[in-house]
Amino acid sequence: MNASQTAASKRRSNLLPLLWLVPSMLLIAVVIVYPIYELFIISFSEISMSGIRKGYNGLDNYRALFADKTFFTVVNNTFVWTIAVVGISTILSLGIANLLNQKFPGRRLVRSALIIPWSVSLIITSVIWKWILDYNYGVLNLILMKLGLIEENIYWLAKASSSFPAMIWVGIMVTIPFTSFILLAGLQSISKDLYESADVDGANGWQRFVHITLPLLRNPLTVSIVLNTIYVFNSFPIIWSITKGDPVNKTDLVTTYLYKLAFQSNKMGEAAAVSVISFIILLVFAIVYVSLSLRKEEENE
Repeated sequence: MNASQTAASKRRSNLLPLLWLVPSMLLIAVVIVYPIYELFIISFSEISMSGIRKGYNGLDNYRALFADKTFFTVVNNTFVWTIAVVGISTILSLGIANLLNQKFPGRRLVRSALIIPWSVSLIITSVIWKWILDYNYGVLNLILMKLGLIEENIYWLAKASSSFPAMIWVGIMVTIPFTSFILLAGLQSISKDLYESADVDGANGWQRFVHITLPLLRNPLTVSIVLNTIYVFNSFPIIWSITKGDPVNKTDLVTTYLYKLAFQSNKMGEAAAVSVISFIILLVFAIVYVSLSLRKEEENE
């Protein structure tokens, strides 16, 4: 075999793995890339009430959004919601994962019970909590009355000052199982020899956690935080099932707000603009957070 034949054979060998990727790449192009492209086009277009594109209107949809004070309220709600749910659930999950990583009677049962809130439909969970918080029939008011903590029932869902924290609580409850199991998987991959060496050196529990556990959990934490941020930022069932964004958009998130724009106000162009802004925010967050995490990992090596 001459040199040219050898080079051609190597090229074919290098191209063969790429052929196996073609179906996946086509699926990604059809399911992800093309819808994103259409979303950007619609955000710069005038859309009729029947959903027909009437032509480009430049930045009119974005101007209309930024002129609406409700949009800034919704964006602020979304950031507060995301930071609170992801932050608190991550902190609690660290403790739960460490607990579940210990040996104790009934550990398998506790692990199985933890996954139930995550496996149940979000809509079902949200409706249950809506009934718990109900003014007339809610269990929460009944319990607080029996304990003597309140003298009359409270309208938990009538004001944003009480309904929004309640929804954050529900978001945390349904997020903890997913985060806990990701961190538990990371904990189980840490060698016990490291902890035994730390014990020999006289390290206490907090020092072992800070200098061994947290650094070795960086990758699971990165995956957990990035995925949770995307899921929580785009959350729809909890808010829509409990308050539908009321009163007066005070508990709306980006997802419920764009739903109202698209299907209640028939402003498809503005709804697409909201989606584009959300996409860019999440994309920038994911790139920045993962880049910083990788940089820290390289510095520690």
